[in-house]
Amino acid sequence: MTRVHNYFVYILECTDKSYYVGVTNDLETRLSQHNSGENILAYTFSRRPVVLKYYQRFDLIEDAINFEKQIKGWSRKKKEALFNEDWNEIVRLSNYKK
Repeated sequence: MTRVHNYFVYILECTDKSYYVGVTNDLETRLSQHNSGENILAYTFSRRPVVLKYYQRFDLIEDAINFEKQIKGWSRKKKEALFNEDWNEIVRLSNYKK
């Protein structure tokens, strides 16, 4: 049986303007951990402070992990369209062929 809980997929903007995508069950604590530099091996450690740009809540961890994997593959522009909830731009960028 799958347990329903609060899970969050989040996107952080680092000081070098890169984006970090993650998943957690405690968004406030996780953001604090990123900014405090708790893990010296973390991508965000040398790119602090970080700013929360976007998050979405999920009931099921499987859904959160699938969404995290999906947006990790997105372009910078597509992630920025997500921040702005510009669904037309997300669709346009999804159909864009290089």
